[in-house]
Amino acid sequence: MNQPSTPFSKQQLLPQEETLEILKQKGELYIGLPKENQYQEKRICLTPDAVNAITSNGHRVLIESGAGKGAHFSDLDYTNAGGEITKDTAKVFGCPLLLKVEPPTLTEIGLINPQTTVISALQIKTQQKSYFEELARKRITAIAFEYIRDEDGKFPAVRSLSEIAGISSVLIASELMSASNKGNGLMFGNISGVPPVEVVIIGAGTVGEFAARSAIGLGANIKIFDNSITKLRNIQTHLKQTVYTSTLQPKNLLKALKRCDVAIGAIRGKDRSPVVVSSTMVEHMKKGAVVIDVSIDTGGCFETSEITTHNKPTIEKYGVLHYGVPNIPSRYPKTATVSISNIFTPYLLKIGEDGGLENSLRFDKGLRNGLYMYHGILTNKSVGEWFDLQYSDINFLIF
Repeated sequence: MNQPSTPFSKQQLLPQEETLEILKQKGELYIGLPKENQYQEKRICLTPDAVNAITSNGHRVLIESGAGKGAHFSDLDYTNAGGEITKDTAKVFGCPLLLKVEPPTLTEIGLINPQTTVISALQIKTQQKSYFEELARKRITAIAFEYIRDEDGKFPAVRSLSEIAGISSVLIASELMSASNKGNGLMFGNISGVPPVEVVIIGAGTVGEFAARSAIGLGANIKIFDNSITKLRNIQTHLKQTVYTSTLQPKNLLKALKRCDVAIGAIRGKDRSPVVVSSTMVEHMKKGAVVIDVSIDTGGCFETSEITTHNKPTIEKYGVLHYGVPNIPSRYPKTATVSISNIFTPYLLKIGEDGGLENSLRFDKGLRNGLYMYHGILTNKSVGEWFDLQYSDINFLIF
């Protein structure tokens, strides 16, 4: 008896392994690193080592000549690492993927090609409505690195720069107190028989924690103030020792400020930093004491603080020296560059592996969180509400 004929072979009728669709590589990334033109900005997004890692994976990196100079990386360092150098600014801005520390200016947006992807800081407090309108007109996709979350839900770029700002605040205070800087002549350091320097830290976040760590390391006595009991509890755990902590009770804070040699403001608010130290409190501080207001970029938490620059970093009020430079990490551009570069590099390699940014945004919720403009459509709720602009949910646009 003949077998009924079938269009399938015996082999094909056997159970098969499921074959999943494999994403096709969408070719190499072409990354542009322009020179930062903002006042006193010396950082660059990628170190030569990072450029080497990226070019070794088959991608191209075009760097504007002199872009790494402020962070002490030469053009030769980048070419040896596989990067390409050009003096043509427009050529760098013509790259399909742009990396910047500061957000691009309106003039720079004019040089960017339509449909380009820009990864930079956003600095929402310094922006104008016209910035977003110009990005929309060019149908640009923009990611703010301060909004990118990691697998723990934390903000790695913000944390990294906060660590630098926290440590810097103590180092700067130490310099300002030296007699050569016309300070009060006190030295950080636990010198036998000499009472330690008294430091008040307002804010128990990352800046506060790293300021505390540095001050303790230099032998100072510290007092930490914050209204969050959880943060105060966490900071003790992270410092692995018991330190003086208090909520922001005006009576306790004033008592501590009267005695301290250094006061560090590191407290943030939703829109602006709350002013927790009044000018009357500053009047009661010791003559020659130092105030480092790290919160100055969001308004400052000392009523007497004013924005200053790296060239003229301090002002004196009531005999108290105030330091109010908003961009503290750019004081140490090489360290800050290595730190930013460590965050950027894995993301860039992953975007390459995923076959382009579109796929990375689909798979990586943390990266998607950093997205505020998608092909010219605003996707960030807080930006939309802040500037009264229409915004769309990225999840409806991308899937």
